[in-house]
Amino acid sequence: MRVLIVGCGYTGCAVGTALAKAGHHVAGMRRKASAETLLKSLGIQPIIADATVASDWRRLTPDYDWVINTVSSGGGTASDYRQIYLQTARNLMDWLVPNPPGKLIYTSSTGVYGQNNGELVTEDSPTNPEAETAQVLVETERLLLQAIPSIVLRVAGIYGPGRGYWLKQFLNGDARLEDKGDRYLNMVHQDDVAGALIASCENGQPGEVYNVVDDEPVQQVALFQWLAAHFGKPMPAQAELPSPTRKRGVTNKRVSNAKLKRELHYRFKYPSFREAVRAGALDLAAAA
Repeated sequence: MRVLIVGCGYTGCAVGTALAKAGHHVAGMRRKASAETLLKSLGIQPIIADATVASDWRRLTPDYDWVINTVSSGGGTASDYRQIYLQTARNLMDWLVPNPPGKLIYTSSTGVYGQNNGELVTEDSPTNPEAETAQVLVETERLLLQAIPSIVLRVAGIYGPGRGYWLKQFLNGDARLEDKGDRYLNMVHQDDVAGALIASCENGQPGEVYNVVDDEPVQQVALFQWLAAHFGKPMPAQAELPSPTRKRGVTNKRVSNAKLKRELHYRFKYPSFREAVRAGALDLAAAA
């Protein structure tokens, strides 16, 4: 298959590498020419272009079987989100409508669920988040699903080599318990995000939404207790309020992955953070 990965960064490189190793022809779009060497080393053909700029798209030919949109903001305001997510989606639609691919897959976020009472949420649960940034993600999902039947993956907090907010905070000694620590955290390893994307390419149905999150929504206090016991470190001190620097809106829900496993037959490499830590699947030494 010919595959284009838009916004070929942390997630895009992971899935692109796996697809290239499986024999697919993979191209990756990045804004900066400095990414060219990295992409080539992973077996990914570099396309240096800005996905938010319509004229950059006009230089490309839409002859791909699978298009995977993994653009990411890295933080920012609602205005930044509109530029990065929504404008990219609009440009992508204009480019693809005359010649749509076999599969178009977009990585959204479980942040679109605004539930705050520890509820179990599925793909059918309401998406009415309070955070304005998450509202932009909902708008982007709707645009893509209406313009070209797409597959939307709502991805939980990603962790893996060099990444993982709560794990790094704990190991660096910067973590704090929010109130009683009973808020649920939803996480997924980078390898499983890549695996879910490939399963979506192979088995996903256009127009469907799938949650990409591991098997165990974990309360913050339980996460820290396990890490403290495993690494022989003290429990974090308690803080009354969550950090104001956190990018995502603060919610409290348990996100279900049942549909992903049932319909795409996906089996997680790391069903929870415990398996990943035990397997050494994180760059924990650097974080510590």
